Amino acid sequence: MLNKSIKIEIIELLLFGMIWIGIFSFPFFSQWGYSSLDWQKLLSEWLRIFVFFLVFLINIGFLIPIYLIAQKYKAYIISALSMMVIMSVAGFFLNSILFPSPIKMPPMNLGSGIPMELSSGMPAPIGFKPVRSTDYNSISLIIIANMVISFLVVGSSTTFKVIGQWLIADDRRKDLEKEQLKTEMALLRHQVSPHFFMNTLNNIHSLIDLNTEDAKDAVIRLSTMMRYLLYDTSLGYTSLKKEIGFIESYISLMRLRFLKNISVTLELPEVIPDLQIPPMLFISLLENAFKHGVSYKKESFVLFKIEISDHYLNCIIKNSKHYKIPDNGNHYSGIGLTNIRKSLDLLFGKNYQYQITETEKEYHVYLSVPIE
Repeated sequence: MLNKSIKIEIIELLLFGMIWIGIFSFPFFSQWGYSSLDWQKLLSEWLRIFVFFLVFLINIGFLIPIYLIAQKYKAYIISALSMMVIMSVAGFFLNSILFPSPIKMPPMNLGSGIPMELSSGMPAPIGFKPVRSTDYNSISLIIIANMVISFLVVGSSTTFKVIGQWLIADDRRKDLEKEQLKTEMALLRHQVSPHFFMNTLNNIHSLIDLNTEDAKDAVIRLSTMMRYLLYDTSLGYTSLKKEIGFIESYISLMRLRFLKNISVTLELPEVIPDLQIPPMLFISLLENAFKHGVSYKKESFVLFKIEISDHYLNCIIKNSKHYKIPDNGNHYSGIGLTNIRKSLDLLFGKNYQYQITETEKEYHVYLSVPIE
């Protein structure tokens, strides 16, 4: 597939081509109703249009790439103005030389007292020497008109070219942001709490002597999580079913640490649809729910809920609050959470909702993202 920048250049080329074909066709079709074509007038108009076409080509082919895109604005303005003046004057004199204006015969008195102008097909009077009068006011007006048209050609072509370059630059910027996001997400996948894995291994080690079956189940779940992080998220997206499976394994292993003093509620749709989502959307939020909402000494709870409504995937997390965290603007400060809004912006633009609220005894996190 062609990338977006090449597509923009092709569209730009086709647009310019259609515009100039239409402009060159106009003098021809303007004589369509006449019995015969005035080829001298037609060629004169085409020559005049060709001069403006050269102005267009010089502007987009040389001046814009060399000066404007290089941000040499003063040099671009001087060069463009000089080019317009030179081409306007040169175009006028070239047209005057190749296609001179027809000479009008002087009025003749045929004897009846009624003056009559000879037509171009009638012989000139004996001894008549045609002299083309030079109307300097008319010449200056034509040159000024040519400059105005040249200015419009340069202005419109520059506008189209700048818009095209802006779209290409914006596309490249978005590609760089996406690559940066992929890097950040890959780093996040390899960082999902090393402390969590360390604590889990310690818990499994203690379980080996106490409950062999639970220890085996914990090893299997830990292996499943590692496989998910290494392989199932490598493409930058994963299925909702696998993401929920990862969350279930995570919660199951966290239960080993807190045993009976924590109530964990997991609310999921009865039928999990086959949806593709960005991986690791919820784990940072859930990690922080356990980090800030669970106490070894007090009764605690964590609620994790997934629901689907109106083409949106909604995640609701609630957890208990045992102490007041200083208001530093970042109550939840787990791995990847400080940049989660930036990641959401890159993934979904502005088409999502992300809210964190707190009451006297609870934290509430609400995340809603669009799904196809």
